Amino acid sequence: MRAILCASLMNFATPAPACEVALMLAVDVSGSVDPDEYRIQMDGLAAGLLDSSVSAALVGGQSKLALMQWTGTSRQEVVIGWSTMHDDTDVLAFANQVVVTPRIWRNFSTAIGEALVLSLPYFAQVPECERYVVDISGDGPSNEGRVPNAVWPELRAAGVTVNALVIEASVPGLTRYFESDVITGPAAFAVTANTFEDYPAEIRRKLLRELTKPLAALDP
Repeated sequence: MRAILCASLMNFATPAPACEVALMLAVDVSGSVDPDEYRIQMDGLAAGLLDSSVSAALVGGQSKLALMQWTGTSRQEVVIGWSTMHDDTDVLAFANQVVVTPRIWRNFSTAIGEALVLSLPYFAQVPECERYVVDISGDGPSNEGRVPNAVWPELRAAGVTVNALVIEASVPGLTRYFESDVITGPAAFAVTANTFEDYPAEIRRKLLRELTKPLAALDP
């Protein structure tokens, strides 16, 4: 009888929540980003993840995070693999990894399309997630390798959305380029940081928006 009762309770147990979003955080480390600006990006990203609202959204959605550094052709690498945000401890551990991760490259070109290509096989590793998103930051247009919009068909076929945080420190109006040639997918968007100093506040705002399901996905 006790065994039957236990089995019945297991049948009615609340299933573990599925991963709502797999978020690839792609950080620009090209030659236009100096050491101080790199530090602002990494520290700002970590602080954004630890914001109470962002952290709650990550945990509530059992989100998976990964971190990529990217610059010129053949110089893109996922430096922190997929990590599931089961609880606040996982968010803190990932944020700490972001802070201590060393910069791999400097003084190279800007190959945005190549960074997007690199993300594709990584999303294939997390089929349990409902949404796939590349969160790419950049302070200049692509000038090497495949142009970003040439990768759109592959991204769309894989169900990957690309959002951007555009740093307009040295290229005024750069957001328009990212909106027309880089971002893609349902409810894709770009956020502008006028300077690197604006990055921490904007990445927090962007993460909150990314972790909320697009309205299009809620339509019947």
